[in-house]
Amino acid sequence: MGKKAKKETESPPKDVFDPLLIESKTPATVVLMLCSPENEVLAKACDALYKFASKGDENKVTLLGLGALEHLHKLLSHEDPLVRRNAVMVFGIMASNNDVRKLLRELDVTNSLISQLAPEEDVVIHEFATLCLAYMAVEYTTKVKIFEQGGLEPLIRLLGSPDPDVTKNSLECIYFLVQDFQNRAAVRELNVIPPLLGLLESEYPVIQSLALQTLEVISKDRETRILLEEYKGLDCLLNILENNELSDLHVETLAVLGNCLEDVHTLQQIQLTGGIKKLLSFLEVSTVPDIQKNAAKAITNAAYDSEIRKILHWEEVEKFLLSLLETNNDEVKIAASQAISAMCENIDSKCVLGLQGIPQLVKLLSSDNEELKEAAVTALTNLTTANLRNASVVAKAEGIAPLIKTLNAQRDGAISNAIAVLTNLSLQEPLRASIQSQGIMSALVGPLRSTNSQVQSKAAFAAAAFACDADARAELRNVGGLGPLVELLHSRDEEVRRNACWAVMVCGSDEVTAFELCRFGALDILEEINLSTKRKNKFSEAALEKLLDNNLSQKYSRMGYLSPSNIITNGFYDCGQVKHGGKFLSLEELSKQELTDRRAIIFINAKPQENVVEVQEVSPSVSGRSSKEKSRKGKGKKEEEKPKEVIRVASTILEEIKLENSHWVPPPDFILMDYINDASKTILPITSTREQVVALAQFVADRMGGPVEKEELHNFCWELDMSEIEFDLKSNIVPIGRIKRGTFYHRALLFKVIADRIGIGCSLVRGKYNRCWNEVKLLEYSPKGLLLPPQDSPLDIRMKKKSGNKMQDVLAELRERYIYRPS
Repeated sequence: MGKKAKKETESPPKDVFDPLLIESKTPATVVLMLCSPENEVLAKACDALYKFASKGDENKVTLLGLGALEHLHKLLSHEDPLVRRNAVMVFGIMASNNDVRKLLRELDVTNSLISQLAPEEDVVIHEFATLCLAYMAVEYTTKVKIFEQGGLEPLIRLLGSPDPDVTKNSLECIYFLVQDFQNRAAVRELNVIPPLLGLLESEYPVIQSLALQTLEVISKDRETRILLEEYKGLDCLLNILENNELSDLHVETLAVLGNCLEDVHTLQQIQLTGGIKKLLSFLEVSTVPDIQKNAAKAITNAAYDSEIRKILHWEEVEKFLLSLLETNNDEVKIAASQAISAMCENIDSKCVLGLQGIPQLVKLLSSDNEELKEAAVTALTNLTTANLRNASVVAKAEGIAPLIKTLNAQRDGAISNAIAVLTNLSLQEPLRASIQSQGIMSALVGPLRSTNSQVQSKAAFAAAAFACDADARAELRNVGGLGPLVELLHSRDEEVRRNACWAVMVCGSDEVTAFELCRFGALDILEEINLSTKRKNKFSEAALEKLLDNNLSQKYSRMGYLSPSNIITNGFYDCGQVKHGGKFLSLEELSKQELTDRRAIIFINAKPQENVVEVQEVSPSVSGRSSKEKSRKGKGKKEEEKPKEVIRVASTILEEIKLENSHWVPPPDFILMDYINDASKTILPITSTREQVVALAQFVADRMGGPVEKEELHNFCWELDMSEIEFDLKSNIVPIGRIKRGTFYHRALLFKVIADRIGIGCSLVRGKYNRCWNEVKLLEYSPKGLLLPPQDSPLDIRMKKKSGNKMQDVLAELRERYIYRPS
């Protein structure tokens, strides 16, 4: 019984198997094994999955679909080191797949991976945990989690790992993390500079390159540059440049030094140790495009500081930049042009670069590379701004033609800067004439139609600069540039709107262009702008005034006022007050309208024309000369017969011109010519302005129906007389000389026309109910007999009451007798 019991005790339990060798060729089976409670099974399953995933992305996706990652995530905290190590290996190898990384972020594995970076863990675990973190650190949310979960410190510690793979993975992870400024500050506090500088001496080029790339990112912060100087990092970087065996690291090294150049203190330290001369001497002999390009970019970034520009100028950096323009690499030329643009802020550099660099930059304008063309013309802009000598150099280098051609470039930056250069050149009269002769106004039409606000602004500014010449205005008008210019007045961009107003103001300096601008609606837009307190500006107000002053017919129609400086010339017409928003028609458009019962259009034209001379040859008795002779011989019937004959000729000419398709030109007003001649002979000899005004008022009244008492105004049937004239002419347009019975606005207009011709300063004011009057500024008499200047407020001939002032009483009498503005 005892022996039997002993035998039973020594036998193995019935529920335990002997060790089995399990083989599987399907990944699904291996994934199921991850649920096993046996450590050995788990370890072998993880090892098998690692080998399977290493064969390619398809296998990784397969394991992802089988749910392997969820099981492996649990194994990251397994108590068995071998199981944990193999699980981390699977994570590390699978994390290269984007879909895998998405799931890893959802599972929030970063904290588990960071825990594997403890010093006591196996180096293999360190390798694959850092590999997985490096893959995941590309994504922003993972960077935040690594930072918040304290992952930076163990990663920096592992930079000193004896295993190069651990070092490389940790360094790569840090490189991705420091792309975020918050992490840059954190790694600086964790003293990352010494280990990074130490890695520059690694025997593995990939580690050296990663260390330089990381230094390039973190050295963007000034605090890091200070630490680099403290740890002699600048000397280390310069030593790399001097070592030809490390030529593969020169590009990254220059990128770090480029950041250091942006700090004045750091740059001064480099200068004191002769580092800048070393750097430039290295750059001058280098023929590697990437090195040349990065060096130029570094100078560009550094040159934004005025103190740094001075230091770079002292070190003659301009010579290096000019040499880069002669290379055969477009990217190098672009970087050099950009550096030249930045250095131009220094006056001395601008002078040095201008003389030698402008001819080279002009050549680059003919390049097929649009980016290079833009960089070159931008440099030319900065070189010629506030520098007349450099502007002259551009002209001598035959740069005007390629600059105008650049206005058709594909890049808006190239167009706007080309316009800016041409505008800079226009400050010199000979250069402006040369640019104009090569068709600048035609070339500006395209930029004026641009949708880019910067191009629009520059184009409008250039139009203002060149439109000071009459020929340039005519060219812009003929090539259709006024329409796009007026459209820019609608712009919501303040600078575009201001420059457009300026251009309209300059273009409106002559009557023809002013009329065209008004035809495109410039007046309506400017009036709308000036009603807005936010949109109006000094140029919008000046532009409106300029257009009206050079389009007096429209000014009088809109404003109801002409100042003494607004001289009425031939072609002026009064079509009454236009309603707000109503269209102001040209005289030609009005001439095509059928005869109506509306107010007649009164026009002024005291200038003979060629087609009238032909009529004079046929009927000498109605020529301008015989008319003058008749007026000299006397008045009465002869004077009454003369206007009828002249009007018949004018009417005939008007009808003939209407039948033609050519541009309508109003016929001359011979009677008005006689009025002006008579007034000149009788009124000009008078020495007193007051008496001249009295005489002219009497002259106008006599030719407009004579004096009319206030009580008899209702019997003064001027309307019937006007209807007869319109019917006789078969036109709504009536020459003012034809009117023999005129009311307020006829007399006031004739008074202003003749006063302007004989030199009497006179305004014309439109009132309500067909009331119009003139205002003349007269000198007061001094009690001491001294002649005083005109009063600030002009004496108004509308005054009625006796004021006790002799001059005012005379003017009041004039109103009662000749001007007729009853109260």
